[in-house]
Amino acid sequence: MDEEYDVIVLGTGLKECILSGLLSVNGLKVLHMDRNDYYGGESTSLNLNQLWKRFRGDDKPPENMGSSREYNVDMIPKFMMANGALVRVLIHTNVTKYLNFKAVDGSFVYNKGKIHKVPATDVEALKSPLMGLFEKRRARKFFIYVQDYEESDPKSHEGLDLYKVTARDVISKYGLDDNTVDFIGHALALHLDDNYLDEPAMDFVERMKLYAESLARFQGGSPYIYPLYGLGELPQAFARLSAVYGGTYMLNKPDCKVEFDESGKAIGVTSEGETAKCKKIVCDPSYLPDKVQKVGKVARAICIMSHPIPNTSDSHSVQVILPQKQLGRKSDMYLFCCSYTHNVAPKDKYIAFVTTEAETDQPEVELKPGLDLLGPVDETFFDVYDRYEPNNNHEDDNCYISTSYDATTHFETTVKNVLALYSNITGKDLDLSVDLSSASAAAAEE
Repeated sequence: MDEEYDVIVLGTGLKECILSGLLSVNGLKVLHMDRNDYYGGESTSLNLNQLWKRFRGDDKPPENMGSSREYNVDMIPKFMMANGALVRVLIHTNVTKYLNFKAVDGSFVYNKGKIHKVPATDVEALKSPLMGLFEKRRARKFFIYVQDYEESDPKSHEGLDLYKVTARDVISKYGLDDNTVDFIGHALALHLDDNYLDEPAMDFVERMKLYAESLARFQGGSPYIYPLYGLGELPQAFARLSAVYGGTYMLNKPDCKVEFDESGKAIGVTSEGETAKCKKIVCDPSYLPDKVQKVGKVARAICIMSHPIPNTSDSHSVQVILPQKQLGRKSDMYLFCCSYTHNVAPKDKYIAFVTTEAETDQPEVELKPGLDLLGPVDETFFDVYDRYEPNNNHEDDNCYISTSYDATTHFETTVKNVLALYSNITGKDLDLSVDLSSASAAAAEE
């Protein structure tokens, strides 16, 4: 292990595996280590016995739950936007050849106590029960504006400079009411809070376009796709990619200790009495706890059910977003459901998650609005984990630390973090201008 590497990556969580793959493809010499004897870190997938052991100790799962190995329960469940940055990364690196994807059945939003399909186009706006007749017409005009907007075509701008006017300005031009703004901002543009309303409108419009383009990609009921057998396949696929490009992997390496020189710069990692030298360290927050700060915590319930979530058109896989205002909270709540159709559970079993940024110390009470939408549940496991962000300066210490996974059940924030880290490590942006038509063939395993 006494070689020198460009980068040592610690932890095989999804972000770290994507980065080790991308950096290897970029020609860097990478050593990837993990204290665990499995891939995935915090974002691992568990079979039924592992799930029980983690949350119920020595208890054994009941027989009627089916075979343990037919379960692949993601600890950080997230869907991918079909036209989004993660799919572009998968195609850019050709990792798609190691994975099979299937479109997600439904994308819904909670409004005034009910679940509704998220309207994403002018046609869907006219059909949606979320709005009254006059509001539908206003929403339709707004959706047409967003669909037709092209940055390179001033005729499509309708006199608005989206880099200067705010999202609030654009919305008020179309006279949309607060209720409509709530589902567009949170369930369609996927903003985490309402701060976007007072920021330049370009990001808001681009997010809406991404949703609509992703929806159109597979002609499905949602803009999302998800790998067969769950997300546990992703870290391993990127690990394979890294190995193809010369990356070295070492699992089950206890006490990975980052070594620093007298000026405070990282120079290597010691494990089991051996030190590997390097120029840069990439890791999750657990490997350098003195260089991160706690910024919040996520509460979630993991539920095993024998039916789809009610009022979602019997969708076998679905995301439901509960915007903060609908619940009188500071943060949105997310429902995620997957089933045997994505090979994550035995026949006729469904795995549902209810997740939110924790605002109290009582996850059972806090998650109740989401849990109430699930109907009867066979088993429920509650979990709370802390969220960390780095507070170091990577230019001073050569340490590049990922942020913890947030409560969202889609990948947009995760990929943003990965791409920012890639740029900081390599000094250049990743070119994601790939032809997405090849993704359709790779991903649409209908």
